[in-house]
Amino acid sequence: MKKDIHPVYYSDAKVTCACGNTWLTGSVRKEIRTEVCSACHPFFTGQQQRLLDMEGQVDRFYRRLQARQDFIDDKKAREESKTSPDRLITELELGKRPTELLQGAGLLKVADVMEKLTDPNDTTLQNIHGFGQKSLIDLKKKLRALGYEVAGEAEA
Repeated sequence: MKKDIHPVYYSDAKVTCACGNTWLTGSVRKEIRTEVCSACHPFFTGQQQRLLDMEGQVDRFYRRLQARQDFIDDKKAREESKTSPDRLITELELGKRPTELLQGAGLLKVADVMEKLTDPNDTTLQNIHGFGQKSLIDLKKKLRALGYEVAGEAEA
């Protein structure tokens, strides 16, 4: 054997448990601290109240899993509500004038506006008095930004 390559072995290493129990053993460490020993472990003592509750751990895992699923469902519902055809025009934040013009024309929901946007020439919305090209471009940009599929090319 080579000299000076092995750790120092202590034949009188002291082991101390969190419960206060101590004993001597052989180890490469002089002092060892542990949280559970044969004097305090539920398996050896028969104390069922200290035994780790496996069912409780499983329940906690399922609660965390359910919380994650609830979060995913909420996120999906928020995304779907963003592109909901029942969303009100006022939620688009187009500005006061375009919003009032659309409401005055009876277009209260996004579904109503999307129906009018199916016209390839975009003349239906531009026939609303005061609702011009700029308002139409802003409307389309806002709808696309929110995830709606608007027919036609993106206008600058």
